[in-house]
Amino acid sequence: MPSEKFTEFVFEKMAETKLPGLSVAAVRGEEIVWERAFGFRDLALGLPATMRTLYGIGSVTKSFTALAIMQLAEKGVLSLDDPVEKYVPLKVRPRGEPIVIRHLLSHTSGIPALAYAEAVIREVTGAGENWLPIASYSDLLTFMAEAGDWAVARPGERWFYLNEGYVLLGAIVERCSGLPYEEYVKRNVLEPLGMARSFFRKEEVEKDPDVATPYVITRDGERKPSTYPYGAISSDGGLISSVLDLARYIAMYLGWGEAGGVRLVSRESVEAMETPRVAVPWQGPFGEEGYGYGLQVIPDFLGRKLIGHGGSVLVSTAYIGFIPEEGVGIALLANGSGYPLSQLGMYGLAIMLGEDPERLPFVKTDRALAELTGTYETYRGTMRAQVKRMGDLLSLEIRDKYTDLIVPLVPEALEGDVRTFYALQRGRRLPVEFRVREGEIDLIYERYLLRKTGKLL
Repeated sequence: MPSEKFTEFVFEKMAETKLPGLSVAAVRGEEIVWERAFGFRDLALGLPATMRTLYGIGSVTKSFTALAIMQLAEKGVLSLDDPVEKYVPLKVRPRGEPIVIRHLLSHTSGIPALAYAEAVIREVTGAGENWLPIASYSDLLTFMAEAGDWAVARPGERWFYLNEGYVLLGAIVERCSGLPYEEYVKRNVLEPLGMARSFFRKEEVEKDPDVATPYVITRDGERKPSTYPYGAISSDGGLISSVLDLARYIAMYLGWGEAGGVRLVSRESVEAMETPRVAVPWQGPFGEEGYGYGLQVIPDFLGRKLIGHGGSVLVSTAYIGFIPEEGVGIALLANGSGYPLSQLGMYGLAIMLGEDPERLPFVKTDRALAELTGTYETYRGTMRAQVKRMGDLLSLEIRDKYTDLIVPLVPEALEGDVRTFYALQRGRRLPVEFRVREGEIDLIYERYLLRKTGKLL
């Protein structure tokens, strides 16, 4: 079960990234074994987040869409090998080959992201200005009319996350079921699982007394109240839910398609969803990560297979993750974009497995980089520099009244007393060292030795 260490970690990361509120539920089998809410669901009214608070779950919705497709495949009304154009008038054939349903499920259509969702979310929330009048599947097909010209691979060859593909899957659900997508999911997933407080429609959400106000968190850390992208986003990311409802959803996967005595799909369909079909482009310390059908697969999370998916609609973020062999899972929801909820979820899952979460690679990186940030000075303060965090990099910044020198520092080795980075300078690789001693950190950059004198100014 998550512990005080987990609550401290969540609190620390929320404070660092200005997240207003967050709710989390940990599951073992069909039982919620730990739950906690942090912060505010509404800052202006001073309302705290609760376990029942509703948030937008973003692309976690894709797993619901994939599940709906698997249900329809089991009923024999479609095949995963059917061409998409059999059900919707999609006149796009990457490299001359048809896209089939399984290609959309696994993001292997060959078409790179067309960024429709990014554009409409930013416009709806006031963060951007690219208006796209996409209110229906027909509108999306019009938008995609020339997408074939942007294809960079044959279908099935390469992973490109394609929100538009999951919108098309929603259209296929409608065509094959005879129901609006949202109604199909309600009747065949939400209601059977008892997810009575999971909604797509604005009017349903606004009737609920415990809804998180969504916030845009600006680059300066200001939290601006906003809105969810109702209608603009649906089968690719439009569901609003709570961690209590998502706990039921996770339990269904841990039960191989069954929860609460109700079976939604066969074990074989769940296994198909959890089987990686293609490697994702980011790779790291968890083995070759892949994508199945609406679910991401990490093969070696502390020696176990971790299945999950994240979600973001800018003003809210989400993560579900579960480890089938251990029968445990976790759901997190927040009303803003801050520290990655997938990493918070992994931290909690590590504790549930009885492992030390501080061993996780991203935690070690966070700690090491945070220790090195601050203000540095040369001998007798003749020159001052700032070392700041830039994602997984650092930047060295030396400024005066007239000029700025900003140098990205790429990490090579972050453990031990000497931590090495490199910079690129005039086409050449320049080694950079941080020497860490008790109570003191020195930075060797080019000809200079700088000593850390304090926090960032």
